[in-house]
Amino acid sequence: MGLLRDAGIAYRLRWKRRRLLYRALRKRHQLTSVADRTGQIAPGAILAAATMRNEMVRLPHFLNHHRRLGVDHFLIVDNDSDDGTQEYLAAQSDVSLWSTGQSYKLSRFGMDWLTWLQIRHAHGHWCLTLDADETFIYPHHDTRSLRALCEWLETNDRQSFGALMLDMYPKGPLKAQTYRPGDDPFQQLCWFDGGNYVMQKKPDLQNLWVQGGVRARFFFADRPQQAPTLSKTPLVKWNRRFAYVSSTHSLLPRRLNRVYCEEGGEILSGVLLHSKFLDVVVEKSAEEKERREHFANSDLYESYYDGLIANPDFWCEGSTKFVSWRQLEAMGLMSRGGWV
Repeated sequence: MGLLRDAGIAYRLRWKRRRLLYRALRKRHQLTSVADRTGQIAPGAILAAATMRNEMVRLPHFLNHHRRLGVDHFLIVDNDSDDGTQEYLAAQSDVSLWSTGQSYKLSRFGMDWLTWLQIRHAHGHWCLTLDADETFIYPHHDTRSLRALCEWLETNDRQSFGALMLDMYPKGPLKAQTYRPGDDPFQQLCWFDGGNYVMQKKPDLQNLWVQGGVRARFFFADRPQQAPTLSKTPLVKWNRRFAYVSSTHSLLPRRLNRVYCEEGGEILSGVLLHSKFLDVVVEKSAEEKERREHFANSDLYESYYDGLIANPDFWCEGSTKFVSWRQLEAMGLMSRGGWV
């Protein structure tokens, strides 16, 4: 019975992947090219893909950090920004940019658009798929390039790389410090919750489902099962037949979700430092509460947005101050695995 059940799951997931790819094919007509520089993408180039809206405050740091790591070209969808995001991106020589005014929610939170761009431009490339408020780090990221990481992964027959999204926050009310574009956001957002994480393995997609951090503590203490998911697989050696299922939390084929060790050891993994809680989140939360584009069941998150609009102070005596990736490794939030 176990073999029959597994075969049934595999069959359903194959059809699910085909449906996701077909969705992306249909949604390609929602994209308008603003600056197509994909002809510059060389064989072996490392790519980054993102959908964003009104992220001008974060863009200089987002682009420069990932350029320093070794991203060669960015594939970006701008979802109807009106704060200068589109104009700024269009002027960047290593960015190919598309725009759309269509619903972020109805495009599977931007994944339909990105899947189409990855089908067209990312096949055979290592590709980082990120949100604008995510900063990718990994063991030795300060001394070893993203290309070195990808080469190690390929040498060890790995096509995907997992990361924990770590919610970072300031000490004091969110609006107490003003962030200036281009600065390192983690000079202000230098605190995190270090030990309140729970994990389960999803039986169908075989991905890890990690919840916890400051959002679980502050907003979902009475309903922890509804807290945001923090486990992601942002770095993949892309193939045009791949598709993310739920943001970058899971993807198909499901073998790509096995970015963990089941034999009691450790496997190389990273962290996505999450800069959501800059001072601008207070005003943006009021806008997003009205737009209702960021959650499948927006009614469940009314209190979440209300809490952010109230300009909270997340810091507590149990908060941990961020020092370096080595600290995160020592705490078990990332791992060097065999990459020493």
